Amino acid sequence: MPDFTMLPDLALRPLGGAVIWANDELFAEKENLIRPGPSVYQPATFGHKGQIYDGWETRRRREDGVDEAVVRLGVAGVIHGVVVDTAWFKGNFPPEVSVEGIVVDGYPDPADIAARTDWTTLVPRSKVYGDTRNPFDVASDKRWTHVKLTMYPDGGVARFRVHGEGRPDPRLLGAGPLDLAALENGAMVTDCSNRFYSSPQNLLFPGVAKVMGDGWETARRRDGANDWVQVKLAGAGTIRLAEIDTSYFVGNSPGAAALRGKTEAGEWIDLLDRTTLRADTRHRFLVDDAVPVTDVRLDIYPDGGLARLRLFGTLTDAAFAEIERRWR
Repeated sequence: MPDFTMLPDLALRPLGGAVIWANDELFAEKENLIRPGPSVYQPATFGHKGQIYDGWETRRRREDGVDEAVVRLGVAGVIHGVVVDTAWFKGNFPPEVSVEGIVVDGYPDPADIAARTDWTTLVPRSKVYGDTRNPFDVASDKRWTHVKLTMYPDGGVARFRVHGEGRPDPRLLGAGPLDLAALENGAMVTDCSNRFYSSPQNLLFPGVAKVMGDGWETARRRDGANDWVQVKLAGAGTIRLAEIDTSYFVGNSPGAAALRGKTEAGEWIDLLDRTTLRADTRHRFLVDDAVPVTDVRLDIYPDGGLARLRLFGTLTDAAFAEIERRWR
């Protein structure tokens, strides 16, 4: 699978993504496309409309045309690649698909969005294979708010993943306290030591975790070292409050954590000394250092799981100006 799959899935339901429109979903609901986790299947489970599939499936076409679904991204941003996953669809997958993008301001009627004629092609009409994760690179540095998946002519898709980087609306960044580590504000995990149980990108998701699987959890360490995660912030900024949340991690939370920041000059500085953590707890720590940082590294000792990481602060004037420039 290409490297772009290590980037956040901007369409995921837990990020606020939604499948807002489809011209057909007779056999299986469109909402399944953006559910977290892989598609599941149990043979010989029949409902009134046939075999039950964990995906989006349309009826067999008897006339010319295509089937389409429109996804509102949970986090608007730059798309680096998509995955059209046809898991379990073996005799009923679409032979070809395409993907388009559009920028929509506000919340117009979904049918009006689908009917617009200014969609931009991100993935041209391309062959796909059944029961397969079909990856496609996207060569565009523009920001998108919605994507449209088209099947030629019909069939079923289990999951639709839209990987990229969040690019926020600068009009929203000055409206209140800013989480510099929020994915929806443009932050992103760039590296980590281990992702055995779950993705570290979960740390930056909006809202509170609902179960242990909503967070980031590493394998058990046996080598005397420790696990860590590195985050590129929404922009250079001064962190005033750090929240390290171990909610739902009861017997597998880290014993301690430390936080460092990377200055604009490239120097790493201590933001939070190694501090004991408690299980199933939202920890909030004041950060005294007023030096702006662009990235942070959170070390956990020795291993374990975290639900969320919040870093509240203020963007520098230069960082805000750069966000506005990219917006334009």
